[in-house]
Amino acid sequence: MSTERLRLLSVVALLGVAACRQDMHDQPKYLPLRPSRFFADGRSARPRLEDTVARGETETVVAQDATLPVPMTKALLVRGRERFDIYCSVCHDRVGSGGGMIVERGFKRPPSFHIDRLRQAPDGHFYSAITNGFGVMPSYATSIFPADRWAIVAYIRALQLSQHATLADVPPSERARLEAGP
Repeated sequence: MSTERLRLLSVVALLGVAACRQDMHDQPKYLPLRPSRFFADGRSARPRLEDTVARGETETVVAQDATLPVPMTKALLVRGRERFDIYCSVCHDRVGSGGGMIVERGFKRPPSFHIDRLRQAPDGHFYSAITNGFGVMPSYATSIFPADRWAIVAYIRALQLSQHATLADVPPSERARLEAGP
């Protein structure tokens, strides 16, 4: 092989090796908060979507003894039931007794919401458990919005009342109808 041909192959090989160094740092990109011509508002970073919580963002700390900060309404309970059925019923089952699908799969049984300790626990306890996790329960802070956590707490209270209601809990106008029977 001639010297000239060897040199040519060496140069091609060197160029080939140099061309392989096109990592992510060689691509066109915008640095955060730098101007951009791509978007109409001239910014490279997009504004945060409404009702989102950034990962790692600290939330307002809710005390364990906090009470439900919003009025108990039918709409709140409907939303709470919807969120409960999605996120909580897998472990706690649909009535909150702790016999959800994960127990059938061999996972640890969560406590029933109907035991005295949890019926007497303040609303903030449930909110904190949803936010931070509790025992083997993971945190749902990144999955469930704060307003929905309170809706779930309200629904847990409704579940607890449904399993331990007395005739005294029924409004007088409805009590007469119940006492009359079918």
